[in-house]
Amino acid sequence: MSGTPPMTSADPPHAPAVRHLSLAFAKSFRPWFLGLAVATLAFASAATGTQDATANGDTRSLTIFHTHSRESLTVTFRRDGRYDDQALSQLNWLLRDWRTDESTKMDPRLFDILWELYREVGSREPINIISAYRSPATNGMLRRRSSGVSEHSQHMLGKAMDIRLPDVDTARLRAAAMRLQYGGVGYYSSSAFVHVDTGNVRAWPRMTQDQLARLFPDGKTLHLPSNGKPLAGYEIARAEIPARNAALAKQASAGGGSVGGLLAGLFGKGKPAPAPAAPEPTPVKVASAAVEPEIIEPTAIAPPLPPRRPAMQAIVVASAEPMALPIAAAAPVAPEPVRKATNWSEPKAAAKALFDSRTASLNLTFAPQLPGDLTITRFSGPAVKPLPVLRQASL
Repeated sequence: MSGTPPMTSADPPHAPAVRHLSLAFAKSFRPWFLGLAVATLAFASAATGTQDATANGDTRSLTIFHTHSRESLTVTFRRDGRYDDQALSQLNWLLRDWRTDESTKMDPRLFDILWELYREVGSREPINIISAYRSPATNGMLRRRSSGVSEHSQHMLGKAMDIRLPDVDTARLRAAAMRLQYGGVGYYSSSAFVHVDTGNVRAWPRMTQDQLARLFPDGKTLHLPSNGKPLAGYEIARAEIPARNAALAKQASAGGGSVGGLLAGLFGKGKPAPAPAAPEPTPVKVASAAVEPEIIEPTAIAPPLPPRRPAMQAIVVASAEPMALPIAAAAPVAPEPVRKATNWSEPKAAAKALFDSRTASLNLTFAPQLPGDLTITRFSGPAVKPLPVLRQASL
């Protein structure tokens, strides 16, 4: 019995048969156990970095508010560790290009990033979306306006979002996104938002050496400081972080499968049920968030109206033409005929004008060369109508 271990006094009588059966079972199923162990380790590495409380059967929800379309959505995008296709379709439409109403398939890893950021900073407000998908036409238009817009922007690929949390400082949100090291992080302090994407790990503008060292005390980061000198753990990060992100990307492309689905596929007990086809990205009516945050984007605000005036006065002010108040109807007055000028050198004309009632309204002047004429300075009598002085023909 060279291939069988010796029996001891403690072994029962049927121990040799049992031990032979165990060895045969182990030899025949060794490849299956080895494959299972490798697959389990691979799946565990794919879940690394998605927060300690994140298990393969977790459920994740988000509340999002789009600052331009003013649409909001509360949705559970992961159920039991798998992406929900209907929820992803709703998110794809919410995050569409709001200028052209074009949508695309967003990278599901973006929603995992948002979920982890939300938990990391402890926010209680909906996640504000400034920009998500951009159509090529929109990206070209923005690029003509600003040199800071990339020609091959991650926004056009559905792999980037510009976000803001109203109750979290923008610098703190930037630091939390950089610590995840899941992709690119852009910091726009003047506009109070942070860019996140699922591309290569990078950040702009770069932190100083001291700032980056405080953010990563162990030095294990792919982020580079402003002086270009990597931290002490840069090489370790190069060996770990890209592999982790690649495993997460593969998991996301496969729909975020669970452990049960993985085991069923390994042991061949029927093919795993195919994921339901994603519906066409048609407009969906999204639910409003419970609390709508204050929007910092500049919006046109109507000026306050003045107090209401009395009805009659308001009518007069609003009318473009003057309106007569309804006090009494004025009798029509015939226009006064144009009167010819009186020639005072003619005796008959002067005598006729003397008794005309309109003479009092004339500005009569006196010839200074005539003796005894009346002037304002020398006149002290009663206020009577002055008489015209007739020029004699001899004068």
